[in-house]
Amino acid sequence: MTKEMESIRNFVIIAHIDHGKSTLADRLLELTNTISKEKLVPQFLDRMSLEKRHGITIKMHPVRMLWNDYILNLIDTPGHVDFSYEVSRALAAVEGAILLVDGTQGIQAQTLSTLAAAKQHGLKIIGAINKIDLDVPDLKNKVKELAELIQVKENEISLVSAKTGEGVENLLRRLIQEVPSPAINLKASPRALIFDSQYDYYRGIIAYVRIMDGQIQKGDRFYLKASKIKGEVVDLGCFIPELKAEGKLSSGEIGWLATGLKNPDWVKVGDTIFIQDSRFKLEEIEPLLGYKEPRPMVYAGFYLANSEQGFDNFRQALLKLKLNDYALSFTPENSEILGRGYRLGFLGVLHLKIVQERLKEEYNLDLIVTNPTVSYKVWLRNQKEPVVINNPIEWPKSEEILKVEEPWAKIEIITPSQYLSNILKLINRSRGANIQTKMMIDRLLITCELPLEETIKNFYDNLKSVSSGYASMDYEMLDYREAQLERLEVVLAGKKFESLSKIVIREQVDVEARDLALKLKELLPRENYPIPIQVITFSRIIARETLPALKKDVTGYLYGGDRTRKMKLWKKQKKGKKKLLKKANLQIPSDVFLKLFSKG
Repeated sequence: MTKEMESIRNFVIIAHIDHGKSTLADRLLELTNTISKEKLVPQFLDRMSLEKRHGITIKMHPVRMLWNDYILNLIDTPGHVDFSYEVSRALAAVEGAILLVDGTQGIQAQTLSTLAAAKQHGLKIIGAINKIDLDVPDLKNKVKELAELIQVKENEISLVSAKTGEGVENLLRRLIQEVPSPAINLKASPRALIFDSQYDYYRGIIAYVRIMDGQIQKGDRFYLKASKIKGEVVDLGCFIPELKAEGKLSSGEIGWLATGLKNPDWVKVGDTIFIQDSRFKLEEIEPLLGYKEPRPMVYAGFYLANSEQGFDNFRQALLKLKLNDYALSFTPENSEILGRGYRLGFLGVLHLKIVQERLKEEYNLDLIVTNPTVSYKVWLRNQKEPVVINNPIEWPKSEEILKVEEPWAKIEIITPSQYLSNILKLINRSRGANIQTKMMIDRLLITCELPLEETIKNFYDNLKSVSSGYASMDYEMLDYREAQLERLEVVLAGKKFESLSKIVIREQVDVEARDLALKLKELLPRENYPIPIQVITFSRIIARETLPALKKDVTGYLYGGDRTRKMKLWKKQKKGKKKLLKKANLQIPSDVFLKLFSKG
């Protein structure tokens, strides 16, 4: 092993959202002179405009730094629960992690889950308390709490200010001393783990890789294990943080590799890249252990608001976006109201919102998004295996269903104790179960179980509201449990509109049906005939409203005389409207659909 290889340190910064990861990355870039002070803007590695606007990290961002003869490969990771899959990718590519905690807020729910994932990967954890330039309340207890969490002595917790740079150099020295250099194997068959990718018009798909064994050079022939695709390395190099070409990448290094491939389905995150070498047989080389593929938890229909934008453009945008967002899934679907579209799968509602904004900003697509839903397991009579359904349109008739199961999630909430009562009420309103509380040093840890459907609605927003913004939460999938669910169907002017269907808890059928009928009465445009609005389930009408017809004064030209002439005209008008209703082919404007499923 060369001295250069021994000097490599691969690490991530992990923390809860807003605890200062990106700001700490800025100080490291400044300290190592990777980026000059003149060019260093706040949150430098957050390159996407959405990241600047939301003030959060959405994508992981690799960068190579050189300092005191050491090569430091940093991956700045997201902190929001919906982007935990990004963290899992980064953890598979490094040996160490800085666990950063905001001293003014203390340990948060996401801190616990991210730490658990880092421990599973066997990473060296270095704890650090951030924002010590502020008046940190009860700093001693915060240090004690973090030390107990990662099971180290209190004097092993670093105190830093990512804003001013205080303590950052000492933290960097600790990183070099304590994080092990990567295992190096230059003689083995070259293998690399793909942990992210992006699309380049000229060089094809660029894979972000961690070289595990051997060396890779420009012009090498490669083989992708999962997709069984062969190709040639067009170019390769490291992140500074821009893509910088290098002659080769060796075992232990993190970098990028241009594949020249243009089909986004061929390069899969978590796949192993083998370099074809006459000394080794491909079929005998074991693929690298990566990490679990993300499983979508929330689904919604996406449709073009303007068909002139082109359905093929929409498809290409999704394919390219998936390269950079492997947790995204999509399948085509049709709507009688909105036409052709896709049903997209996400890890959470924020993930959905970010994808929608990226499609608009990066691909100029105006989209209509349907109401988010989750996947249900439905057992049909005379079938042994359940059918997985995430689209209300596919819901079977009640008489065909033997039983239904819905997904549940484990929720962890950390909160000041004064908000306990409000949070318990919120959990109970959301059909929570198995509620437990545990006292931390100065706060409470509440664990409970909730139906995922309740979790993705407005639970997080409501939690912030009832705790004045102080509570944090994290969640993970548990299992599926039996539930009493029904599909609400909408009939307008005698015509069933499948795209307006909705899955609801049986005990809430009346309330949900009434609410849906009233919303449609408010949003639908009036026609020359009255529109009966019916919401049905159990093969019966649960709620009914009538949208009145547009009024026209057919007697306006009459003056004086007998009222009977007016009565005849009104009667004739009424018959005409009934004829119009029978012949009606009602069409719902797409903006009604948008307003119906938007929040607020």
